[in-house]
Order: sequence, then C-alpha cells, then structure tokens
Amino acid sequence: MHPALSVILFTTTSGAGYGLLALLGLGRMTADWGPGLAGLLLAAALSLAGLVASTFHLGHPERAWRALSQWRTSWLSREGVMALVTFAPMIAYAVVWLFAPAPTPVWLGLVAAACAALTVACTGMIYASLRPVRHWHNGYVPVLYLLFAWASGSLFYLMLAGFFALDEGWARWNAIAALLLAWAVKVAYWRAMDRGRSVSDPGTATGLGHLGAVRQIEPPHTEENYVMREMGFAVARRHARRLRVLAVAIGGAVPLALVVVAVAVGDPVATGILAGGAALIALPGILIERWLFFAEARHSVTLYYGAERA
Repeated sequence: MHPALSVILFTTTSGAGYGLLALLGLGRMTADWGPGLAGLLLAAALSLAGLVASTFHLGHPERAWRALSQWRTSWLSREGVMALVTFAPMIAYAVVWLFAPAPTPVWLGLVAAACAALTVACTGMIYASLRPVRHWHNGYVPVLYLLFAWASGSLFYLMLAGFFALDEGWARWNAIAALLLAWAVKVAYWRAMDRGRSVSDPGTATGLGHLGAVRQIEPPHTEENYVMREMGFAVARRHARRLRVLAVAIGGAVPLALVVVAVAVGDPVATGILAGGAALIALPGILIERWLFFAEARHSVTLYYGAERA
C-alpha cells in the first residue's frame, strides 16, 4: 500500500496526544494549575495537529464532516466522532482542574482517559477491519496503535513531571514498561507477518483455481493506474529489514536508554530534559514504523495485476 504522509503524521502525533491525555486522566499530576495547563495544552496540540494532518490527503477537505454520518457501520466515521467527542471531557477536565477549588473528580479524568483510548482504538480498527489486507486484518493492529499511543504519551508525561519537579517516580517505570511492551509486540507482529502466508492467490481471486494453476497472460492495463499506484506499492525486503532495525533503534532503544539514565540520575530537571529528548527521538522512530505499516501491506486486488500472493 502506498504510504500517505498525512495519515502517517496523523496516527503518530494524535496517538501521542491521546496517550498523554489518557495518562493525565488516569493520574492527575498535581493540584497546581501549571502542570495541568501545560499537559492538557500539549495533549490538545498533538491531537489537533494530527487531526489537521489527516485532512491533507483528502481531495475535498471541506467535505470531511460528511464522514461523521456513517458511525453505525464505519470505523473511520467512529474515529472522527470519538476524536471530536473526546474534546468535551478534555475541556471539562481542564476547566475543573484549573479553576475549581475542590479536588478534580476522579470520574471526570477516567472519562477523558476512556474517550482518548477509544479514539485510538477506532483508528486501529479502521485497518484491522479490512479483510483484503492480511497485514492489517489481525488482532495485533489495534493493540499496537494503543501501545504506541501509551509509549509516546508516557514520554511526554515524564517530561512534564520532570520539568515541574513533581514526585512522579512511577512515571519513569511507566515509560520503560510502555516502550518495552510496544516494541516487543511490534517485533512479534513482524515475525507473524513474515511467517504467515496469504490464503489468497490468482486462483481464489478469479474463482478458477479448481481448474489448475492460474497465471496472467497479459496485463490488464497498458500503463500504471490509480489502483496500481496506491494498492500495488511495494518495498524491497532488504530495505524493509533495515528500516525495521532503524525504527526499533530510534523509536525504542535510544528513548529507553535515555529514560534509564533519567532513573539513574534522579534529578527532576535532568529527567525532564532526558524525557523530552526521548520523546522527540521516539516520534521519528514511530513514523518509520508507521510508514512500514503501510508500505509492507499488500492488498488482494494486486492479484489481478500479476502478484502471486497478496
């Protein structure tokens, strides 16, 4: 599948924003308005940046609102609805946190966290629900979207905890656990996809498999068309392997090492700097991971264009 930069940016940045929002909702940092304002503004900025980027690949962005009408059957529509719905408890949580004299109700933070998690889950289900794409139609995909949102959001959360000198020792171990789990599951996903085989071939695609081996005599088109560009994009296996190593190194190993150093140092300011650096380094790594997510996926329509397996 042809990787769309706008979608890659959207899923990466909005995932980090919603991951940070979920952590803010689950564990309120402090009663002080400073960390709360900074955290919620950062979560909103990341989420909005992703949502804006998602409109860049649309032919008519002004019609994007129409996608919200099909929420009963479309995961894309459900994602759009949840992305907008999430801002309601986020704003309410921010208002109560910043201006109410009483402690913020726990349930309000839980609602904001749940809405953020559901939005990310809907994003993952957009791809997991597509049966023609074997690399997407599996249980790993929505789990990975949630795990990477947790991992990237954890780094930003730790950065805020460090800069505001908050007693958030658990945030360090939370970031370590999130990074380890996200990349461990991603490696398991890659292994499963490499070892698995598609049940679709030209015989099953044409319904002529019972007659014998089916092969293409002539190409269906004399020149490249939209389907071949978007659905037939392929990345060489050797390049994919190098990019996988690069993604794990930049998105996982280096940020993990920086967080471990932050744990060893223990100084709040150093923790903020190291976690901020880890977050900025991790995002490009996740961008590479997300690019591979699209580039390595093969749509079964390519079977009609000469592919032996989808």
